[in-house]
Amino acid sequence: MAESRKPQRPERTFTAVIHRCPETRLYLAFVPGFPGAYTQAESLDELCSNLRAVIILLLENGGARVHSEFVGVQTLAIA
Repeated sequence: MAESRKPQRPERTFTAVIHRCPETRLYLAFVPGFPGAYTQAESLDELCSNLRAVIILLLENGGARVHSEFVGVQTLAIA
């Protein structure tokens, strides 16, 4: 009897923006251009785990698509 296996999806890489709220001390993350791909957590490990779970859920539901490509960050000096 052949095993029923779920077809594997090719690995994809996503860039997340992470910051920490000074009031709550929670880490917050989102994937630019990917609606619904955001989460929060008390530690960076938990944050990454949560964000992976959210992205997988969005991809499995098929409704979410990345609308833009992350380019980078820019530091500006203002006098």
